[in-house]
Amino acid sequence: MLRGGDRRSIGRADRVAEIVADNKSLFPRLIAGMWNQAGLVKMRAADAAEKVSREQPKLLQPFKKALLGLMGEAEEQEVRWHLAAMIPRLELDADERRFAVARFKEYLEDRSSIVKTFALEGLWEISRSDPEARVDVIELLREATRSGTAAMKARSQEILAKTEREPGRKSR
Repeated sequence: MLRGGDRRSIGRADRVAEIVADNKSLFPRLIAGMWNQAGLVKMRAADAAEKVSREQPKLLQPFKKALLGLMGEAEEQEVRWHLAAMIPRLELDADERRFAVARFKEYLEDRSSIVKTFALEGLWEISRSDPEARVDVIELLREATRSGTAAMKARSQEILAKTEREPGRKSR
């Protein structure tokens, strides 16, 4: 169901996400699709897995090591930006958080504005439970508001505004 068409189309990824959300036993096959030889299948599997994990993030946990490994291997921008959305949904220990933060910082150098924007959001999400990373991430967000792409500027401003409104938190 994830084959056919071209990169500008999500094909039937939405339908696949619906099917997998209703039949969780298919989730491992969906995750495996992110390593498929066909680029279209990889990107659509990542899209569908990300959509399913929005409502059911615990489904990702058994694949934590594999997904963290894929962060460093994935070359397709579509896979990268979906990973940037999924990784913060995982329960990560301190070493895994540091690894994810390092990969997200590499993603900030990607050609794709979407990958960069999702990386900023991923960094912010991870920093919410990691005070050590938070100060660094706030500075990256501020820098993105000054020199990022239009999408990066807008998203960084939104995140910083949200951060300012958090009870007991200051981004300064």
